[in-house]
Amino acid sequence: MPRLTKSVPKYRLHRATGQAVVTLAGRDHYLGPWKSKASLIEYDRLVGEWLAAGRPARSVQEDLGITVSEVCLRYWKFAKGYYVKNGRPTGTLAGIRVAIRFLRTTYGHTNAAEFGPLALRSMQNKMLEAGQSRRYINDNIDRIRRLFTWAVSEELIPGSVTQALRSVPGLRKGRTAAKEYPPVPPVPDEIVERTLQHTPKAVSDMIRFQRLTGCRPEEVCMIRPCDIDRSEDVWSFRPESHKTEHHGRSRIIFIGPKAQAVLQPYLFRAPARHCFSPKDSEEQRRKERHAARKTPLNQGNRPGKKRKRTPARPPKDEYTTASYRRAIHRACDKAFPPQGELAKRDGETIKGWQARLSEEQAQELKEWREQNRWSPNQLRHSAATEVRKKFGLEAAQVTLGHASADVSQIYAERDMAKAKETMRQVG
Repeated sequence: MPRLTKSVPKYRLHRATGQAVVTLAGRDHYLGPWKSKASLIEYDRLVGEWLAAGRPARSVQEDLGITVSEVCLRYWKFAKGYYVKNGRPTGTLAGIRVAIRFLRTTYGHTNAAEFGPLALRSMQNKMLEAGQSRRYINDNIDRIRRLFTWAVSEELIPGSVTQALRSVPGLRKGRTAAKEYPPVPPVPDEIVERTLQHTPKAVSDMIRFQRLTGCRPEEVCMIRPCDIDRSEDVWSFRPESHKTEHHGRSRIIFIGPKAQAVLQPYLFRAPARHCFSPKDSEEQRRKERHAARKTPLNQGNRPGKKRKRTPARPPKDEYTTASYRRAIHRACDKAFPPQGELAKRDGETIKGWQARLSEEQAQELKEWREQNRWSPNQLRHSAATEVRKKFGLEAAQVTLGHASADVSQIYAERDMAKAKETMRQVG
């Protein structure tokens, strides 16, 4: 009688066809060319699903329908036309791309009608092994569920597929080994002031305006003179588009005297032009460099001589949330530079600096940057915390433009000093 073992079925060569094969539950699964990357991925997928099922025998449908890859392709075409605002793809589209890539890599050749809870749990485990955070895994799993729900609405697969996928719960906090990132805290004003010393004037004013008004990063990027009503002492800014407009909600950002003083110099331009422009910021930077030039004009390079005629990334007329964030991160790197071997040496190029660092030093530099960089959304947290502390939760809710006070509590840090003083007197 053969010995019972806990080993997994082997990845074998099928000599007659030159393909890789694995036998699961008495059935041979052909994986593709022997030792190819695709065959190894298919092997890991099938074995992972078989192990997640507790090694039972599985009944496999013989009829071949639409594959998961075909569903992904059709859904991607739909998403590119649906998740668009003002002619530009939204951030949702980038998340869908990541989920589809992971789904096709693991289950691309599978019949879409056979994709069930076991396959979804197997994908959860794969993402967990890849080191993804709990929230990121849950977001990707939700995107996959929406993909199959859309496929049901198009009558590509039976409705029982989505009903079965809903039975798989998301990963719960404290009940999984997935990474947990702490909530994004507000950035202290003293950190902001140190960073402002290394930012261009336009970016500095964007930071000050967002800190005073509590608006979203995309809202400060899109502000234009024509969007501002200056008929009263407190101005009102109605963004051309905003995050929740597809829910039928309106968004008004009120601008007080301090924020008005920041914005005033940018209002003397064409009404439809964006107030904060990378093109204007770059032109101002070149003027400052020219004013600080020490070499006589009749010697060295003439102004603009070394400028590329067709740069790979020419400055645009408006900031995006990504370019706004990158400008802040560059300023943080100058305000809080790494020390020792991690520091960039004088005269050293960025490529030379990166090539000099070992893998351990590169990881240490990455951790340093994560600890010493802050992002535009933290300014919104700071503004919300100040408003809530002075005027209460309802004021924070209407200032941030939230439909629910529960959402505002995520942004506005609780006033722990007030709670401590209450317990000092009552408790």
